[in-house]
Amino acid sequence: MLIYILDMFGTAIFAASGVLMAGRLRMDPFGVIVLASVTAIGGGTIRDMALGATPVFWITDTNYLWVIFITCIFTMLATQRPKRMPWYFLPVADAIGLAVFVAIGVEKALRYGASPMVAVIMGVITGCGGGVIRDVLGREIPMVLRMEVYATACIIGGIVHTAGLSLGILPSVAAVMGIITTLTIRLAAIRWNLSLPIFALRS
Repeated sequence: MLIYILDMFGTAIFAASGVLMAGRLRMDPFGVIVLASVTAIGGGTIRDMALGATPVFWITDTNYLWVIFITCIFTMLATQRPKRMPWYFLPVADAIGLAVFVAIGVEKALRYGASPMVAVIMGVITGCGGGVIRDVLGREIPMVLRMEVYATACIIGGIVHTAGLSLGILPSVAAVMGIITTLTIRLAAIRWNLSLPIFALRS
C-alpha cells in the first residue's frame, strides 16, 4: 500500500512537470493534459508494452488517469496565483517519484521473467521514459541525455535492487534498498550540483 501511494505521488509530480512545460510552451488545455499524461505514465506504458504486460497498468487501474487529470487542474489553477515555494520542493519530489518508479519497473520486469539486466533497463525506462517523451514534444534535449545525474541514479538503484534479490534478500527489502539508493544519489546530485563529464568533439 505504501508503494502504491508513493506511485500515485510520483504520478502527480511527473504530471505537474508536464503541465509546467505545457505552460511555458503556451499550450491549450488539451495539450496540457497530453503532455502531463505522457510524462506521468509514458515510461510505464513503454515498459508494459515491451514486457507484453497488457492491458497496460493505467487501463486496469484508472486511478492513474484521475490523478493526472486532478493534477492538471490543480497545477493550472495554482500557477495563476504564484506563491513562493522552496526551490528544492519540485526536484526533491521528483527524486522520490523517480526512485519509486524505478523499483516498480524492476519488480514488474522480474515478475514477467526478465533477466536482471533487462529488469534494470525496464526500471530506467519506467523512471525516465515519460520525461524523455515530454522533452521531445517540448523540443528540448531530454534531461537524461545531458550531463545531469538522473538516469545514472536509476541504473545504480536498479542494480542494487536486483543484486539484493540475487543474494536472497526479501523482495520488499531489496526494493527499499533500490529506492534508497536511487533517491540518495539523485538528492546528492541536486544538493551538490553533481554532473557527469560531457563528450564534445574538438574543432
